[in-house]
Amino acid sequence: MATPPQSLEQWLQWQLRLHSREIELGLDRVRAVWQRLGAPAPARIVITVGGTNGKGSTVAFLEAILRAGGQRVGAFTSPHLLRYNERVRVQGVDANDATLIAAFDRIEAVRGDTVLTYFEFGALAALLIFADSDLDVAILEVGLGGRLDAVNIIDADAAIVTTVELDHQDWLGSDRELIGREKAGIFRRGKPAIVGETEPPQSLLEQAQDIGANLLRAGLDYRFEALANGWRWLAGDITLDLPEPRLEAPCQHANAAAAIAALHALRGRIDWQAQAIGQGIAGATAAARLQRFAGSPELIVDVAHNPQAARVLADWLQANPSRGRTLAVFGALADKDIEGIVDPLRPHIDCWVLAGLDAASARGLAASALRARIGVLVETAADRCHANVAAALAGAIDLARDGDRIIAFGSFLVAAAVMDAVGKRTANTA
Repeated sequence: MATPPQSLEQWLQWQLRLHSREIELGLDRVRAVWQRLGAPAPARIVITVGGTNGKGSTVAFLEAILRAGGQRVGAFTSPHLLRYNERVRVQGVDANDATLIAAFDRIEAVRGDTVLTYFEFGALAALLIFADSDLDVAILEVGLGGRLDAVNIIDADAAIVTTVELDHQDWLGSDRELIGREKAGIFRRGKPAIVGETEPPQSLLEQAQDIGANLLRAGLDYRFEALANGWRWLAGDITLDLPEPRLEAPCQHANAAAAIAALHALRGRIDWQAQAIGQGIAGATAAARLQRFAGSPELIVDVAHNPQAARVLADWLQANPSRGRTLAVFGALADKDIEGIVDPLRPHIDCWVLAGLDAASARGLAASALRARIGVLVETAADRCHANVAAALAGAIDLARDGDRIIAFGSFLVAAAVMDAVGKRTANTA
């Protein structure tokens, strides 16, 4: 590097240009650089969280419970919504620009000729920041897959796979069995391996057994049930009566249950505090997971971007009917199963407003291309196409009548743009 970047934005733009591919799975390059950095332990205990959906929420539950119990905690998540700094948190506080830049400087000083991706730079920076932060627990969210994801250079003390569904098939495989094998790669011999769904692919279970992990399955080794007021988590002779999660989707009980199962498996090393578990479940938040913005019309933002997440969103919409119509602001990436996302939501959406993402991402679809993909399914999308998310949101607001609500989803890019637009609108009216 002739002239080192000075600002965080310059660093991020340089990282995007450094590697010819946005994604290149594999551990050899990132592990080599980590070894040159001295491979310091990121924390006394590490929990890795993988899966198709539910990773971010499960991280949020773990983080909230552990902090409520007095642990010093770091969390690495991706992608971010509004600021890159969101990806690295210590004690619930986003890393500041100076801390991230210092970590990038250290990585660049030892990188040599090894070419890293944008995500790999970020993962290494998070690990360095955590190692410098005297953490009790580091929580690492898998970016893509598991076996070959950058965070898998760390041997986790416990690992969770939340769900396995079709997504990112170009990198992970064309069916659940292939994808499950990739996601099981975060498990370790003799360590707790929590499987958060009751009907996982057989490959996930077989790979966990081949690795020699201590497999703990939802519905078998732990379970949960609804109560008249709250819900109950059970494992062996342990029973916890818990408050409802603040996170609303029906899947959040399963995510919270998996987080509790990981902490239960580590209870010899982490204090098992029922009060802290209840406090963390009730208080955990994750942006753009059915996040509501009050007003008229009510606005709800969700990161649903694959068929499984769309089915969860559809279940929530059915259980929470609107006084008026439900309008969708929808955008998507070209490599997604767009028809599979739209189909379960059709009965619950009265009007579709399409947003182009082609200017925001090389993988993004223009609104016209999106209309062509879903036009057979959704006739009301025919004349409601907009160049970008902000324009689509404005269009949906103009269409809304008293009692209507708007749900924005389809990509993290949609959620981020809507939240940015809401923030600007709020600032302008303050």
